[in-house]
Amino acid sequence: MKRYEQFPHTADIGIRVFGKDLKELFENAAFGMFDVIADLEGIKTPIEETIEANGETAEELLVAWLDELLYRFCTKEIIFSKFRITELSENTLKAKVFGRPVASNRNRLKVEVKAITYSGLNIKKGKAGYQVEIIFDV
Repeated sequence: MKRYEQFPHTADIGIRVFGKDLKELFENAAFGMFDVIADLEGIKTPIEETIEANGETAEELLVAWLDELLYRFCTKEIIFSKFRITELSENTLKAKVFGRPVASNRNRLKVEVKAITYSGLNIKKGKAGYQVEIIFDV
């Protein structure tokens, strides 16, 4: 199963994310966002951080997770490329994330993602697992 695919959107960038379960869906959504932001091919990950996020619904939790990652990218200047959800409940997520400082990797940056939107955000469960479409404001 592929992690994600981009789809055309008028002014922003959209990705369709796949996962066999919600943990994998959330991990793949984070990977997809950072793959839009930077070239992740062969990037090393010496930095490890722990992240927690909360939300009232699965969709709010997904946006809170991606918002926290984007916030850390912007404030700490870390390109994250590996994501491991350690706990996932209806309203809470805990994860270990791994990345590398932007400093020596500025040439890897591709697109500036300003925000994660709720536009059309709806997590769907099907026979093959979960799927969600995410629109990034760029």
